[in-house]
Amino acid sequence: MTTQKLVFRSMRKNIKMYYLYFFAMIFSIALYFIFSTLQNDQTVVEMVQASMNFSTAFQIAGILLILITIVFTMYATSIFIRRRSQEIGLYQLIGLSKAWVARVLILEHTILGLGALLIGTLVGALLSRLFLILFMNLIGLEVTFGLTFSGQALIQTIAVFTCLLAVTAFQIIWTVYRSTLLELFQANHQNDQFVKRPSIVSGILGLAGLSLIGFGYYLSTFIGYNADLLIYFMLIVLVSTILGTYLVFHTTISWILYIFRKRQNGNLGLYNSLSIAPLMHRMKGHANSLTLITILSAMTITMISLSYSLYYSTEKDVRLSMPFDFAVENMPEEAARISSKLEEAQIEFDYYQVDAIRFHGAWVDQDSNAEHLNRPFLLFSAEQLAQVGLDVERPQDGEAIYHSSRAIIEGMEVLSPKDVQYASNNEVNRLTVSKSKLNNVMNYIFYGGQLLVSEETFERMRDSIQEDEYKELLTFEVFNVLDTEKSDAASDIFLTNVDSDLYIQDFHSAYEGSRQTFGLLIFIAGFLGLVFILSTGSILYFKQMTEAEQEKNHYRTLRQLGFQVNDMMKGIIRKQLFVYLIPLGIGLTHAAFALNVGSILIAASMLTPILMSMAAYIVIYLMFTVVTIRYYKSIVTNAL
Repeated sequence: MTTQKLVFRSMRKNIKMYYLYFFAMIFSIALYFIFSTLQNDQTVVEMVQASMNFSTAFQIAGILLILITIVFTMYATSIFIRRRSQEIGLYQLIGLSKAWVARVLILEHTILGLGALLIGTLVGALLSRLFLILFMNLIGLEVTFGLTFSGQALIQTIAVFTCLLAVTAFQIIWTVYRSTLLELFQANHQNDQFVKRPSIVSGILGLAGLSLIGFGYYLSTFIGYNADLLIYFMLIVLVSTILGTYLVFHTTISWILYIFRKRQNGNLGLYNSLSIAPLMHRMKGHANSLTLITILSAMTITMISLSYSLYYSTEKDVRLSMPFDFAVENMPEEAARISSKLEEAQIEFDYYQVDAIRFHGAWVDQDSNAEHLNRPFLLFSAEQLAQVGLDVERPQDGEAIYHSSRAIIEGMEVLSPKDVQYASNNEVNRLTVSKSKLNNVMNYIFYGGQLLVSEETFERMRDSIQEDEYKELLTFEVFNVLDTEKSDAASDIFLTNVDSDLYIQDFHSAYEGSRQTFGLLIFIAGFLGLVFILSTGSILYFKQMTEAEQEKNHYRTLRQLGFQVNDMMKGIIRKQLFVYLIPLGIGLTHAAFALNVGSILIAASMLTPILMSMAAYIVIYLMFTVVTIRYYKSIVTNAL
């Protein structure tokens, strides 16, 4: 038999092992080709180049995609080599050299890789236009695309997967040459020995795993309120959570299962014997992979949920920071010109004038004094803002409410009454700030922290603040466009009638810019999220396939003793639910606390996008569980 015939015969024999691996490679290649096509598409580059550097973002995403695919492929290859270790040992036992064996395995993976490259490229070429349209819709641009094929994307894809095959070939050569015949024949039987009586150290480590995770969760609640120590807090939380997760899988779960078995006096029964017993013996061996899967799951859920939340709440977030469509400061001529142009264009709008005072002051605690007055503030009357249509709370006389959509991020959230001290003409030189609101009462582009007071307080402070270079009496002209369909035209009128050197921005422009930025973010996060979940789900599936083959003789014995397939599957399903749902559950919990930290970036509600993202992730993840259970059922059914 020639080498070529042997290769094709081996691939046909192992088709059940290869089909999901082959599908994952096709999917990864297609995604990378789509990324490369988007990166090199001139139409997209020309349309969005002026607003954001999306090319760099796609290059970074492409690099991450390459790294993920390489790690996944190497892990899958190691599993396949281990499953075929006896076959490799037999080849060497009959006199074939290690070089010949390595050459055959490399040839198999090359054929598989070339097939995946061809199919993945074709799939990517067919879907690239669809994803281009999806991307343009996400960022709010309309364009008509033709069906084109990117030669540059093809070259990049071929280069990347040539490197991938080279890495795989090196891995195969390294494994074949460093393994002895004894190691090859025993590779499928090297399971971790279960310690029947865990030591006190095991109990301490088991509790330490849970404690480290709890400590990481607890510390994460302070990250948003300690901007100066943000990096240190994040590093401590990451190390604590990852180490705790590893100990949970390595020691804690085995320890809990031992306690359960001890309470059953060793009488586990059929269901527990097929679920709990294998886990006790294999959990330590799974600790590394389950920790990696849990962390990747948490990262994926956090990345997708946070990016979707940012995109989902874009309009609301921008409106919180820019309550008016247009606003200008002490520019009556420009305001009159804008009004005239809007009327000529038959665009309906509301126009108001808002008085304000800009002064310098300092935040101080109520029982201390400030040394330097070095912070600008904008003072507004609650009654005036209510008249222009804003829904504001009227503070008590002599008190103020601090308004800022970024109060938490800036560390300026007022959790208890504080004072603002300023230079005064009379004895009263402090204004009590009773609370803060996560929204602005004037567009954020204007200089100064925004304080809202009653009309009486406003009039009194206008007279009491010292007349010097730090005090300005201001008039803001504000506009709100009534017909939102004409916002684009109104925005053009506004921007062409104000000095561009002043960097004045309107609501529509800010919204479109944020929409493009977050549209790009969710597009990339969605693609990388699919690759993450495909990789982690496939790794678990491959490991369970290996275990199913190793336990085949046990299932045969049980079938010979008269146990039915359905009875055996109940125990196996319990095991699979444990293997898949425990990393998923811990990953979801990690993600929930990470998103709680990320929520400081978003003033709007994140609940809906987070639930949708988590639900989609869970559904895709459970699909791998169903596929694994079906594979086990075929093994059990054919055991006899």
